[in-house]
Amino acid sequence: MIMRTITFNELRKIKDSLPNGSMHRIADELGLDVDTVRNFFGGHNFKQGKSVGIHLEPGPDGGLVMLDDTTVLDRALMILKDLNISRVTEMA
Repeated sequence: MIMRTITFNELRKIKDSLPNGSMHRIADELGLDVDTVRNFFGGHNFKQGKSVGIHLEPGPDGGLVMLDDTTVLDRALMILKDLNISRVTEMA
């Protein structure tokens, strides 16, 4: 398991860049509740979703986010990479 540290604003930018339906797609692919995936990106629904091993510290750019497990982030980045490749292919 790889730990990673990014800013909260970077994490939100990734979330905001994902196409509609991505939270459900990630949840389905990883066998998680969709609210657990949303919690990873800063949501606070712990009635339905679970904690996802993120730790926040105050600081610039919304503070620092230390991720114990990058699986959800890695999946989101893969979706963005695939989307970018699709857009480039469509332009060709």
